[in-house]
Amino acid sequence: MLLKDHKDLKAAITAIPDKEKDKLLLRLIAKDKVLTEHLHFKLLEDASDLEERHQLLKEEIDESVALLNQLRKATSKDALVILRKLNGRVNHHYKVTKDLNTEAELRLYLLKTIPAGYNESVLSPMAKFNDRLKTYFLRTTLSLYKKYVKLHEDLQFDLKEEFNIVLKKLDQYDLTRAASELGLPKEL
Repeated sequence: MLLKDHKDLKAAITAIPDKEKDKLLLRLIAKDKVLTEHLHFKLLEDASDLEERHQLLKEEIDESVALLNQLRKATSKDALVILRKLNGRVNHHYKVTKDLNTEAELRLYLLKTIPAGYNESVLSPMAKFNDRLKTYFLRTTLSLYKKYVKLHEDLQFDLKEEFNIVLKKLDQYDLTRAASELGLPKEL
């Protein structure tokens, strides 16, 4: 049931006294964790808090990738799990802050630092995870490219060099052909 389809309900909601409306609003907000966090960010935080959130997430990316690199026998499955988890954290950051610039920076940083493939044998049970990792990496890069194109020219200029590093990484892991089929350029 969408509110826009029920104009009489919308009118009835606006007619509710303010005190009762506030109680209902607070109950609704309490049911959605992301909305609560977004409102907290929007109403009680400022630009320094955004920078702090950005730095904390960047540090989390560094720590996770360092742990992955410290594993004695890291596999593509381990990298895929970490990449998905961190990608979800970046998504959550965007849902809370609605800041496209820091989202693009964080996602580029993540793609730049995490390994995108391993040399596992075709007969190894981990080979399927290697393909999944490469596919996930490629799709995340494509998604980021679509957002990158929509960014302001100045921000595109600032991120161009890092994005080219990620595009070269696609070539390093034999994903150039698949990337070109999806419409990703070889270089910006």
